[in-house]
Amino acid sequence: MLSSLAQVPQVASGDLLRAAVRENTALGREVADILARGDLVGDETVVKVIEERLKGPDAATGFILDGFPRSLHQAELLDAMLTRRGIRIDRALAVLVPDAEIVKRISGRRTCRNCQTMYNVALEPPRQPGVCEKCGAELYQREDDSEQTVQHRLDVYNANTKPLLDYYSRASILSRIDGVGTPAEVEKRMVAALDGLVSKERGSADQ
Repeated sequence: MLSSLAQVPQVASGDLLRAAVRENTALGREVADILARGDLVGDETVVKVIEERLKGPDAATGFILDGFPRSLHQAELLDAMLTRRGIRIDRALAVLVPDAEIVKRISGRRTCRNCQTMYNVALEPPRQPGVCEKCGAELYQREDDSEQTVQHRLDVYNANTKPLLDYYSRASILSRIDGVGTPAEVEKRMVAALDGLVSKERGSADQ
């Protein structure tokens, strides 16, 4: 939603890494087992993937980083990389959701094997169980979406990622967002926190 409003790409580290796994690239083979366990890919590796993506022409006027950085070291590497490129982070948004709700959302997620459309068996189920409404392909649960893996990912988050709240708070660019509610409600809170960086009207934005 924010990507559409701001007309800048959503750069999701997880999507980039999973694409590498699907395409069986050298990177994909390197990180496949790590992703399946719910562990973090090496910091330098992820930063290289992000930097390569930011070279795309669609990221020239701005971008939204999603799921990255996930550790203090990644944040420091990101800052150094952006500084080399003459770029700075305008705002860091922390979308906060209770652990029980996170488990419900992620473990209920099902992904289309063909077009990658996502559904949730508890919150947004497809009309026909196990079948994608867009292309008719099979839906499946990714290994890193199982309840056991989600619980592990929460442990990893608390140990590695949660300290970023203090890191970006000290930089005076952190906004904490209540992530409970409908997507539209959460979007409205995020747009309000961006203080004009994103237009409230779809189709127009400064950056």
